[in-house]
Amino acid sequence: MADSNGSTDPTKSTSDNPPPADSNINHAASLSYWNGVPATSNAMLAMLGNYPWYTRIDLRGSKTFLNKVRRMIPGGSAEGKLQNAVDCGAGVGRVTEGFLSHVCEVVDAVEPVEKFTAVLAASPLKSSGAVGKIYVMGIEDWVPEKEYDLIWTQFCVGHVTDAQLGVYLQRCRDALKETGVIVFKENISTDPNGRDMYDEEDSSVTRTDEKFRALFKEAGLNVIASELQLGFPKNFKLLPVRFYALRPKS
Repeated sequence: MADSNGSTDPTKSTSDNPPPADSNINHAASLSYWNGVPATSNAMLAMLGNYPWYTRIDLRGSKTFLNKVRRMIPGGSAEGKLQNAVDCGAGVGRVTEGFLSHVCEVVDAVEPVEKFTAVLAASPLKSSGAVGKIYVMGIEDWVPEKEYDLIWTQFCVGHVTDAQLGVYLQRCRDALKETGVIVFKENISTDPNGRDMYDEEDSSVTRTDEKFRALFKEAGLNVIASELQLGFPKNFKLLPVRFYALRPKS
């Protein structure tokens, strides 16, 4: 679509060249959506399709993938617990409680919805010391204050733009210990034209595998392992979920 001076405005779309999906992201709308979700694990599961078997398969897949990755890192090992990790997009702590707290001594949390972090702050995990510092903010605003063995990012990056995600990745890269690793676990776009998909309901974007890999590369990160989450029944036709294990380029 051309302006009156004949130049092309890249923010305006045509049927052949739609604007980037992430240009539709509205952070206020995203927060409003999630603030309308009850602060319970059952409600979190409802957002994942309300399938009682989902979380069991999800967490088992995460543990298996991390074990593989830990053996791949020079000087690393799958034996024993990691010293410290951070759960980015922690929600009420479903992943921290069911997985990360079993493989890490202390897990920090990053989550922008205050009523979700309140649940985590009042949990036995927090009182026992298994949960460390809780950052009530989005990943786009989080600046790591220490180095981590594991930065776990799951089902949350759809709420930030490509540019914000790039900055987040750089911050995570610089916050890794020598044998540390970043793990992304995210839905993957199935758009027939190979584009990212925008969801108006929660103002989020589901990115393509190609987009993720390009963003990782731009942030100075290598994908050392990647695979699809297996075990979800095919008849439910869920979006594919892919793991990425990331390490700084040498």
